Amino acid sequence: MALITLRRNLYHLSDFRIHGALAALKNHPINHVRKMVKGRLCPWFPSLQPEPCRVRFHHACCKKFHSDNGDALHPLGEPVFSQAHDWAGPEQNPKSLDEQMFYGRLNDLDSSEDVLRFIGTLQPLPDSLAAGALQRICEVEKKDGNHRLPKGILENGVFQALCVRFEQESPSLSDTALVTALQALSLLYVDPQSNLLLNLVAESRHRVKRGGLEVRSLCILGESLIRLQGPGGETLELIIYQLQGEKLETFAPEDIVALYRILQACAEKVDRHQVFLNKINSFSLSVVSNLSPTLMSQMLTALVALDQTQALPLVIKLGKYAVRHIPHFTHEELRKVLEAFIYFGHNDRFFTTALEQHVASLCLTLDPEVISTVMEYCSRKRILSKPIFDAVAETFVGQSEKFSPHQVSDLIEPFGKLNYLPPNASALFRKLENLLLTRFDYFPPKTLLKILHSCSLVECHPVNFMAKIFSPYFLQQLQGEESSMDRLSLAQLTQLFLTSVLECPFYKGRKLLPKYQVRSFLTPCCSLETPVDFQLYKSVRIGLIDLLGARMYFASKVLTPYCYTIDVEIKLDEEGLVLPFTIDEDVHKRLALCIDDPKRFSLNSRHLLGKEAIKQRHLRLLGYQVVQIPYYEIEMLKSRVALVEYLQRKLFPHNVGVRWQEG
Repeated sequence: MALITLRRNLYHLSDFRIHGALAALKNHPINHVRKMVKGRLCPWFPSLQPEPCRVRFHHACCKKFHSDNGDALHPLGEPVFSQAHDWAGPEQNPKSLDEQMFYGRLNDLDSSEDVLRFIGTLQPLPDSLAAGALQRICEVEKKDGNHRLPKGILENGVFQALCVRFEQESPSLSDTALVTALQALSLLYVDPQSNLLLNLVAESRHRVKRGGLEVRSLCILGESLIRLQGPGGETLELIIYQLQGEKLETFAPEDIVALYRILQACAEKVDRHQVFLNKINSFSLSVVSNLSPTLMSQMLTALVALDQTQALPLVIKLGKYAVRHIPHFTHEELRKVLEAFIYFGHNDRFFTTALEQHVASLCLTLDPEVISTVMEYCSRKRILSKPIFDAVAETFVGQSEKFSPHQVSDLIEPFGKLNYLPPNASALFRKLENLLLTRFDYFPPKTLLKILHSCSLVECHPVNFMAKIFSPYFLQQLQGEESSMDRLSLAQLTQLFLTSVLECPFYKGRKLLPKYQVRSFLTPCCSLETPVDFQLYKSVRIGLIDLLGARMYFASKVLTPYCYTIDVEIKLDEEGLVLPFTIDEDVHKRLALCIDDPKRFSLNSRHLLGKEAIKQRHLRLLGYQVVQIPYYEIEMLKSRVALVEYLQRKLFPHNVGVRWQEG
């Protein structure tokens, strides 16, 4: 009779009482009841089900859980409680648990098995603590790198009892327990179509529509629904609407960042939420100082995804406070922060100093992707940080095999762009050459071309690869399926070919066909030269007219036969007389004035960029007398007379005065 009562009421039992019943029936001869109880425990995890071809015909509640050996049940694991407990007795009077002590002990446990073993020794838990245990299981599994629960955890009786409880008692759960359980299960990739999650989601939807959920619960619930259903759900829209109605002053910093993450998942609807985002961006200025490294990284990532370029004051303040967090960012968090600063074009000298110290001390242990992102950050902002570059060079020499082709490119290009050779340059480029020789075919053609071109900028000429990159086969690969090769690749090939002619006269290999050569390195989209700054040019032009007597004695923006554009060209005859720029006969010497504004130098330095250094180097080899007119010398001149005297010293250092010939 007791068995019949158990069978009738099985689906009305909750909490851990089913396990008590199972323990009591452990040796009962009627296996069918034991199978039915077992089948009641875990209908949510498909991975526990045996292969369909081996399932026998039994009761619908139990047939999923038969093992491959026939009628034997999967092991339940340890009982949730000691069998000495009186499960049904009303006189039990469970002792209340101290919540602080519970979470303190829970947080000391480093494996799911330990968590389950711990809560299995306790008397029935309040729903909030049961949800906390589920959350801790999620944390330790994520920490161990598991994207899904191991089979042993799924089959654990304590875990199954937790799931039964949350499935059957979802209407009576507190708001905190409900959203915490849903959050943990969504992070553990439990089947969204399982009865467990369907019940929890349905109850959550009901409570959202009813209203009254706290901000924290709404945020947790919103992110959980995104993981389970994607960003297009009706309930998620209602959650965002309710959050818009809350006062931002009531949001904790972690709630603000959670709100950013929710809106980030709905990035395609950013226009609809932009007014709300503007309010969040303004308010977030007040919480930046309270953000943890993780929250700061997540906020910056969301600002990038939502394209909040108008929130630059927030980005600047985040950059200011990120300085103190640099040693505490994880590799991935630091990479996200740098990517955000690259996206918004932000740099801060204090941040750079802290980054230098961090990279220099830990470079050998940093992830290759982080190292390549650090170098990309320096390259984009023209930051020539010798401590960073030297540490990265040492790391590459010792660990080059860890870097992918893309990462090698991101690492090497800044050396060329910023025109810097580290102390171990010979070892660095020898290691790079060996890497390219052994893995040449693994490098995408454009990536390989960028690497070799960067080497040539710092006079480390890739002679051993020139014949390969000028070959029809490589050029065809470089073009791919496009109808024509992109302009930047053609310009890089042309400059490499010019380098082989001017700086590597011993190279006798294959030449670049004329159809792949460009006429000018100065183009609007992807230039190998920096256009002259108009305001700086105007100042120099006034001084030249005063010095030479007329505008006719110099030409501006002159395109040479060698693809370079000269800012100002002055022609001299054999006697040193200045010729009108229209005359091409009797030209004995050509002066090439390079009017260099700050964009032609590394940031806050007087160190020329690689593309400007190679240009001046090639112009000298082509016979030009290169005269550099840097901005920092012009800025020191206080009068027009001082400007003329300065130009005379620059152009004619050996002459007391200047003479010019009438045209």
